[in-house]
Amino acid sequence: MPPRADDDPAAGHARALLRTATRYSGSRCVVLCLVSIAATGAGLLLPAALGRALDLLLAHAPATRWVLCCAGLVLLLALLDAVQTVLTGTVDARTTAWLRRRLTGHVLGVGPRAADRFGSGDLVARLIGNAAEAGTTPAARAALLAALAGPVGGVVALAVIDGWLAAVFLAGAPVLALLLRAVSRDTSESASRYQRAQGRIAAALAEAVEGVRTVRAAGTQDRETARVLRPLPDLSRAGHRMWRVQGRAAARAVAVAPLLQLAVVAVAGVLLTRDRLSVGEVLAASRYAVLATGVGVLVGRLAGLARARAAARRLGEVETEPATAFGTRRLPDGPGRLELRGVTARRGGHTVLDGVDLDVPGGTTLAVVGRSGAGKSLLAALAGRLADPDAGEVLLDGVPLRELPHDDLRRAVGYAFARPALLGGTVEQAIGLGLPSPSPGVIREAARTALADDFVRRLPDGYGTAVADAPRSGGESQRLGLARAFAHGGRLLILDDALSSLDTVTERHITDALFGDGPAATRLLVAHRGATAACADAVAWLDGGRVRAVGRHEELWRLAEYRAVFGEGAGPGDTGDGDVPSVSHARGGASGETDSMSGRRVTGAAAGEGTDS
Repeated sequence: MPPRADDDPAAGHARALLRTATRYSGSRCVVLCLVSIAATGAGLLLPAALGRALDLLLAHAPATRWVLCCAGLVLLLALLDAVQTVLTGTVDARTTAWLRRRLTGHVLGVGPRAADRFGSGDLVARLIGNAAEAGTTPAARAALLAALAGPVGGVVALAVIDGWLAAVFLAGAPVLALLLRAVSRDTSESASRYQRAQGRIAAALAEAVEGVRTVRAAGTQDRETARVLRPLPDLSRAGHRMWRVQGRAAARAVAVAPLLQLAVVAVAGVLLTRDRLSVGEVLAASRYAVLATGVGVLVGRLAGLARARAAARRLGEVETEPATAFGTRRLPDGPGRLELRGVTARRGGHTVLDGVDLDVPGGTTLAVVGRSGAGKSLLAALAGRLADPDAGEVLLDGVPLRELPHDDLRRAVGYAFARPALLGGTVEQAIGLGLPSPSPGVIREAARTALADDFVRRLPDGYGTAVADAPRSGGESQRLGLARAFAHGGRLLILDDALSSLDTVTERHITDALFGDGPAATRLLVAHRGATAACADAVAWLDGGRVRAVGRHEELWRLAEYRAVFGEGAGPGDTGDGDVPSVSHARGGASGETDSMSGRRVTGAAAGEGTDS
């Protein structure tokens, strides 16, 4: 549901989110509202019943029925209160769970952009803490309605007893209304500040936990602790402001409400002396005056609702980051030809890839090499649409990736990373992640191809060992990630530095399997080792965000600047042994030359720096 035009996008998304969340638990919210109103109604009937019983007792008339009525109302109030408590907890839990599922799915749909904008720690704080606070909104609204019904019903009851009683109370009602309005506004502002400070602490803590080995090695625990807790003064000020707001509201309520109650009781006493009211009616009027001035309950309800709305706005900020949209065009049969046409990508205000053109024929292997900052990992992300370019397009077998359905794209493209996230309960589930119906045979064959089968079998429960209980080195984690990519299959396999932690012997065995009868038709590798690049059909040399040249590794190796990428040969100022006829090698020239060996398009060298993404 789109946000209102007269408000900021985050607030509009927050309102839409809360409306949908309320509808999700709509039936329970209706029951909770009815139960709360019934409890308020019983509370309003009790003073009248007590007054009537008192009048009968003073008149020495039979009052058993009214005494029993009072007892029944007390029992009913206790029962309704218990039901209200259970329903409130149920609605809060259901709404919180729905919000977390909704926001988690959205964050995963947005992809890395969400963590780039908010930070992983702040995202976790929003999905855990803020979702729990926002999840109380439906129940809080129902409770607020009942809390409002109490004062309104009290005023109506005073009017029924005598119109002067209601008039006296209404004379001071505007003061209470202004008080409640100020509480809602000030609480919302301070709650927003409090939650933002919580998010900053969570973001810093996540960074510290992720780099805990570095922190310990550097001996900077105290410094990191101070950095994580730096927002604490802001958190404290915001928290104290919330307490001051509610404290001032309570103090004003204590000052105003008793005066109104005394005024009502005083007028009731005058009416009693004039025989316009009975003693029981005076008792009932005093109780209704207390209900009508129930500002304390309203202050608490409004403060809770303000905090929930502030939390919902932080969730709305996450939803303002649009999720990746997919098309409906089907992927035709093909060998997995990958094309990048004029691809430009920017990160952090810098152009990392600038007008990149590449053509990887189906069934071949292209290694992408370059210095740090050349944009290799970003190119690998664009090739399988883990990210979208700012300009240009990426095609798989002639179809732009933006036009493919999500499931078709993910089935067609497999990934392996330098630091794979091994998700799933067991090792077998981690390897089979993403497969609709992974078979043990496919998983074990993929593990054998990645040379992971031997060490997995040595685990306490083999493939059934829980991932958290499976001790492994960085290289073994990479082999499990490779096994997952091999099990995935598909027509395009992208390895983003996925061999970096392997020893040379293991890497050679895997590259032999990969480049021989490998599990994917077309392969794109981010390579940092010359031996890996040498196994590929062709190498794309990234330099300054553009493709400097495309050719065979042994031919590019004649160039000193290419050797310098791997830390070999002369420095970058040396032009090497001369140009190689079969390799495009331009210095500021235009793109458009063709490598006669690989048939790939070549883009000329470019000036400028990028950053690895």
